[in-house]
Amino acid sequence: MIDVKKLIKIFKDNNINFFAGVPDSVLKNFTNHLDIEKKFEHLILTNEGSAVSSGIGYYLSTKKIPAIYMQNSGLGNSINPIISISHKNVYKVPLFLIIGWRGAPKIKDEPQHLAQGRITRQILNLCGIKYSILDNNSDLKEIKKLINHSRRNNQIVAILIKKNTLKATNIKRKVIKKLNDRFLTRSSFIEILAKFLNNDYRIISSTGYISRELYNKIKKNNLKINPFYMVGGMGHSSIVSLGYSLKSKKKIICLDGDGSFLMHLGSSVTIAKYSKNNFKYILLNNKSHESVGGQSTNIEHVNLKLFAKSVGYKKYFYLSRKNKALRTIKSFLSYNGPSFLEVDIKVNKKENDLPRPENLIEVKDNFLKK
Repeated sequence: MIDVKKLIKIFKDNNINFFAGVPDSVLKNFTNHLDIEKKFEHLILTNEGSAVSSGIGYYLSTKKIPAIYMQNSGLGNSINPIISISHKNVYKVPLFLIIGWRGAPKIKDEPQHLAQGRITRQILNLCGIKYSILDNNSDLKEIKKLINHSRRNNQIVAILIKKNTLKATNIKRKVIKKLNDRFLTRSSFIEILAKFLNNDYRIISSTGYISRELYNKIKKNNLKINPFYMVGGMGHSSIVSLGYSLKSKKKIICLDGDGSFLMHLGSSVTIAKYSKNNFKYILLNNKSHESVGGQSTNIEHVNLKLFAKSVGYKKYFYLSRKNKALRTIKSFLSYNGPSFLEVDIKVNKKENDLPRPENLIEVKDNFLKK
């Protein structure tokens, strides 16, 4: 395995000290370590296209190569600024891409990563991006070669890093050691919400721990609910929910997370304009990218009540205490109009050992049943 300190030192030695990106489980040991390197500029962005664009701006200001990190599933978000701004046939802005390679050949992974994993190298080739695969410490020397190539030719280069390549560090993020029973966690909220759900509702849940938690609750309690789990497509659960709601007589609940919400924030404007009375949006807000390392989403800087009302949601609800959950959820679900519920949840690491939804075609078929 590769020591992240050695990886970071190579960038430091080669005068790369700006990093921007979207947190990823493959790269979490690397990106978590960036936070303690005081000489680095480190931006956590809402989506990969924004990360690339911030790097372009940094280069225009400093003439230095920026490093942009992402999971390969986010390559699609980054293609537009890569091809239409940074590309060698446009402005020739050099970038160093650090890409977590989910779905890499011969490595077991989840279904949503397999197709992307197979075509990741083809995408880089089509974009004219020179790259290397980092498998072990001996591959680190390739990074300097790529940096020199990028600097000489003003071109984009990349490294691909597979699962379990980067060695874990001892960095620990601050979490609440003892949770007060008055507060809600992801698990306790979903358990309470499930009591209200019946055949009058359809539920679409966001990628990561939210879908896994919902799946776990349904499986354990044998609930007669057939959600559509967004195991991939981070940031798109709200718009999928809108599309479903437009032609359905059932109430549709979108169960989303703050990282997903911020990734395509403009969707909220569209939803508030086109949604009907049956659209119900729930934001489980733990202020972190919990499933990929616990990095901050920076959502604490947003007044969600003012935001929801400003874009046109008819009603905003807020919930943080367990003893108010039943009453608040009931009011939220019975409200006659598109409504927004923010649930302030506390992180409980003990809840993270969760199964993943299986048989995805069966999940879709069950969801489609009337």
